[in-house]
Amino acid sequence: MKEYYKTWEPNITVSHILVEDEATAKEVKAKLDKGAKFADLAKEYSTDTTTAENGGLLDAFGPGEMDEAFEKAAYALKKKGDISAPVKSSYGYHIIQLENKTEKTSFEKE
Repeated sequence: MKEYYKTWEPNITVSHILVEDEATAKEVKAKLDKGAKFADLAKEYSTDTTTAENGGLLDAFGPGEMDEAFEKAAYALKKKGDISAPVKSSYGYHIIQLENKTEKTSFEKE
């Protein structure tokens, strides 16, 4: 169990904007950097029709449940509201915003 705990990560909740190409991803990221609202851009640009109308919000997920590149970028975000650079996955290009990240507690508590 202790070996498993070393690599285990708790679930994370993110929003994302999925686009087809890198140029569009960079355009969206630039708008975010200038203060545009993530949810508004998700509705306007995201090709993920399941989440676009909800501001890009995804269900909470844990390690091994998402595309590897997407997951790595999502878990690299540190605090609520942090936004990733464009991330290429097998689905296209994502921009990811951290919504909630449960902190990993001690082995004994977990």
